[in-house]
Amino acid sequence: MEIIALGINHMTAPVEIREKIVFTENQLEGALTDLLQDSFLKECVVLSTCNRTEIYAVTPDPGEGREAVLSSIRKLKCIDRDALQSCVYYYRFGEAVEHLLRVAAGLDSMILGETQILGQVKNAYEQADACNAVGKILHSLFRQALICGKRVHSETKINENAASVSYAAVELAKSIFGRLVNRSILLISAGKMSELTLRHLYAQGASEVMVTNRTRERAEEIACSYGGKALDYARIEEGISKVDIVITSTGAPHFIITRAQMARIMRTRKNRPLFIIDIAVPRDIDPAVNELPNVYLYDIDDLQGVVDSNMKSREREAGRAGVIIAEEAAEFQTWFKTLDVIPLIAALRKKAEAIRKEELQRHLSSKLGKLDPKEQKAVDNLTKSIINRILRDPVLRIKEFAIEESSEVYVDSLCRLFELEGELYAEETTPDSASHAVAQKKAGRKVF
Repeated sequence: MEIIALGINHMTAPVEIREKIVFTENQLEGALTDLLQDSFLKECVVLSTCNRTEIYAVTPDPGEGREAVLSSIRKLKCIDRDALQSCVYYYRFGEAVEHLLRVAAGLDSMILGETQILGQVKNAYEQADACNAVGKILHSLFRQALICGKRVHSETKINENAASVSYAAVELAKSIFGRLVNRSILLISAGKMSELTLRHLYAQGASEVMVTNRTRERAEEIACSYGGKALDYARIEEGISKVDIVITSTGAPHFIITRAQMARIMRTRKNRPLFIIDIAVPRDIDPAVNELPNVYLYDIDDLQGVVDSNMKSREREAGRAGVIIAEEAAEFQTWFKTLDVIPLIAALRKKAEAIRKEELQRHLSSKLGKLDPKEQKAVDNLTKSIINRILRDPVLRIKEFAIEESSEVYVDSLCRLFELEGELYAEETTPDSASHAVAQKKAGRKVF
């Protein structure tokens, strides 16, 4: 069995392609069912967000598995083959494992180090598990990915600094006010970035919201969303005099607030600190207002400068995150490689146990026949202990051999040495781990 990963993301496909391949939560069960109908796909997880759609699968044949995934996507989403092929990426085993770990850690995101993706990876795994699409291999892989993501966010500082203009505005506001609880906001105009900034400030505790816009209906719509109120555009100065934070992004070709106006406003508010975020281009607020006491004005370039500085810090932390990812990937790959020798270990234990039982029974029926039940139990436990002690080192060596490039040579030698071919054949006729896991889950038993 081998792990493969196919997908598209914000780096390989424009939004008009990404939106065609998004799987909503209601569509996931159907997608997983369709994928697993193909005999070359044994386990599947679908990770679908606004910036990526990725399918992780376990397959006995990577080439056939890849074609099965692509065919399912084309059928479910009615997308042209060439359009899909031009933007899809494909990873096998080691690369697929490392890619998922990077995704979970936020190193493959549009904003480096963001944490939301870790929850999305967890949800994707849990939804696939609920649909009986996850077996032993993907269960272990996604568990490793979640551990890796948590380690990166707890052991590095990759997500500590603002990495977007709206978050930078919140960070700067905190530096001035300390806490934003019960701080009041005036939103001048209603651009997308201004509203996003408002949302982040509101989430940090800012409560009273006023919105003014040349179109009053739009002002009322946004104000209503935050339990605030609309303000007539002509009363901007009055609004500024009452609030702690101003966010402005009009399309005016000139300053809507001059230094003289701001000086008058500050006298009205008795010089209480005022934080202004001017995201407009051209700027709405005369830069000279920054010369006034207790006025803190930041424009789009100031905010972008904070973001750029913080991104450099995140990039440095990404190097530390890479070390963690390498450790977790190596741990998973070691576990995965030992799967091939599990039947050999089982066969070795089975043969040893058969010999133990045979010899014990022979001696109990003759030389040890006079032992009472308690003594027979003691002898039984003793012989089990001896077998376990004898097999402990060989089993450890077998697992170590499995990691080496020439592992098949060692496996073949052990099979010949202990004459295990018959036992191995019996092991191979049992259901594969993925199918067995699904069968157990359907039967209502705990699989993992």
